[in-house]
Amino acid sequence: MTTEEMIEQMKPLTMELEYASEPKEGTAERAEGAGVEQEAKPRSKKEQILALYESGVTDVAQIVRQVAARPTYVAQVLQSAGLMTGYFDLYTTTAREQNVYSRFFRNVLSFKTVEAARESVKKIDRLYNYFERLGDRAGQHQAQVIALTGKNRARWSGKQEEAEVFSEWLASH
Repeated sequence: MTTEEMIEQMKPLTMELEYASEPKEGTAERAEGAGVEQEAKPRSKKEQILALYESGVTDVAQIVRQVAARPTYVAQVLQSAGLMTGYFDLYTTTAREQNVYSRFFRNVLSFKTVEAARESVKKIDRLYNYFERLGDRAGQHQAQVIALTGKNRARWSGKQEEAEVFSEWLASH
């Protein structure tokens, strides 16, 4: 595959980059391509997402721009409503199979408390060491990705102590 072909396939990225530079607009803007105006009364983001999707706006990036929400949140709402399948990223869920290593890490990640974060790190460390014994660098990398996900999720949830537990493990690996 040539570089030009790879760039052509990355068109959706262009849309996301455009979104990142746009100023936030009111939620009563017109749905792109759908010709449906949102109601003037305030609605929850979830209701707005569902209404946009049902009106014909099925592109996650367009919905993101319309309601000023994160792509992960939009995808979770649509998946929960049974309107979309197949979308996943590190922030939607770790229960969904992303690669061959996902099954090893299912239900490993928790940061409800500092103790839960420590238990998660113990499980991640055991798996990291298991893959190290096998000489499986990709498995070790997946362990690091899960720890980084735990750190980021905890940090963005305002749980700094829990995030630090993951951060310390990452620093030593």
